[in-house]
Amino acid sequence: MRPLPVDLSHHGDADLVPGLVDLAVNVRSGGTPGWLAERVRAADLAAYPDQREAAAAVAARHGRAAGEVLLTAGAAEAFVLLARVLRPRHAVVVHPQFTEPEAALRAAGHQVDRVILPFPFVLDPGLVPPDADLVFVGNPTNPTSVLHPASLIQALARPGRIVVVDEAFADCVPGEPESLAGDPSVVVVRSLTKTWGLAGLRVGYLLGPATVVERLRAAQPHWPVSAVALEACVACCSATAVAEADAWARDLVGRRTQLADQLAAVPGVAVVPEATASFLLVHTNRPAGWKPLRDKGFAVRRGDTFPGLDAHWFRVAVRDPLTSTALVEALHDLA
Repeated sequence: MRPLPVDLSHHGDADLVPGLVDLAVNVRSGGTPGWLAERVRAADLAAYPDQREAAAAVAARHGRAAGEVLLTAGAAEAFVLLARVLRPRHAVVVHPQFTEPEAALRAAGHQVDRVILPFPFVLDPGLVPPDADLVFVGNPTNPTSVLHPASLIQALARPGRIVVVDEAFADCVPGEPESLAGDPSVVVVRSLTKTWGLAGLRVGYLLGPATVVERLRAAQPHWPVSAVALEACVACCSATAVAEADAWARDLVGRRTQLADQLAAVPGVAVVPEATASFLLVHTNRPAGWKPLRDKGFAVRRGDTFPGLDAHWFRVAVRDPLTSTALVEALHDLA
């Protein structure tokens, strides 16, 4: 299967021009919560980072053994480690989804097949080639905001195959009902970037079988995660923080539904249904619809750099109701 010529290195921050309203980046608006900012500022910067407390906190959060936790400098490092350490014969990435896993695989010299899901972008395990021994899938998926049932992802697992699930947006879903973070049959990658406003800190983790984690850990340099990032792991895995994230996710449901309903009322605009994350994927009759939105003062994430999408798509972050209404009014003006 010949890959489509798309720019896998393009990310939402490249669509953000100073002075525009940021609907291109999915990091929680309002910045890092004050209590969390104070907590990470208290980290001991004089001592070498000690991962034990943070690894134990992540393990407890997901009901895993500490040896099944790999702390990483953001989810991006986890994808790079997987690509450099594993030696797949047939790697597959399920698209549309976050492009970093495929970019990391290609940079490591692997051939990659793409499984392109048709609209409405719900996972069909039967589309994945039987001989695939490394499969990447997002859940909820960026940029579609689709949440796949855990059972469909579990159906991908088989002897000799590693299934990697990108759950960077799992905590956007109240109760995380489809998360596989506690399932030892898959590898799960998580991030603290989105919900906690920590994009600049670079902190995430991987959960998987101890044998896989040890191979990945051996490829990391000494002290790969900073003391500040480790403090964030401990803080965000506390019961209080998990409850706060769940409350934020429940509030997100109403704001996302309101925006989806408003967008659906714009002539020539359609929204991917059943969205669950902090963003919506939007289709317009007008190609490159993000360009006139810039003139209206809004930055959205262009869709044509995601395999399986074209210039009629863009992704928009869910913000406060006033911002969402202003965006929709701009779209009505352009219709």
